[in-house]
Amino acid sequence: MTTIPRTWASGEIPGGATFNTEIRDQWNSVLDSWTVWTPSWTGQTTNPVLGNGSLTGRYLKVGRTCHVQIELVMGSTTTYGSGGWLLSLPFAAAATGNRIGVAHAFQSARVQGQLVIAPSATTGLLFFPANTNVSFLSLASATAPVTWASGGRIFITLTYETAT
Repeated sequence: MTTIPRTWASGEIPGGATFNTEIRDQWNSVLDSWTVWTPSWTGQTTNPVLGNGSLTGRYLKVGRTCHVQIELVMGSTTTYGSGGWLLSLPFAAAATGNRIGVAHAFQSARVQGQLVIAPSATTGLLFFPANTNVSFLSLASATAPVTWASGGRIFITLTYETAT
């Protein structure tokens, strides 16, 4: 956990507890292991249902910089909802700037895409080419970029600035 470094007074002699808080604990947050979390998967019209698929995420937050990895695996009882897909973030995004993460879909083809995060957003919009024959991007859905089925996978990696 990072904290705001303190302001030192002229002539102050810090003790062990102060050094631990101001130096050791700050470095521990930089060198810490990643935190596991479960993202939410939603649709713009109706929500998908994960069923026996899996959705896992992990992140490493250093200050206001958050590194994220998400893996979505479709199961035989997964349903795909309707409308474009959104995935939740572990922390709300900062109020300025857009961020773009890299996404990779694998079903009947391998397709590169993006997770786009708007300012102050708590979710990212998942974009891929509308199908494997075009290069322009569309929101990922039950049939874009492929018709999803059991065993289909989406991997996402991104780094973004958090609001806090």
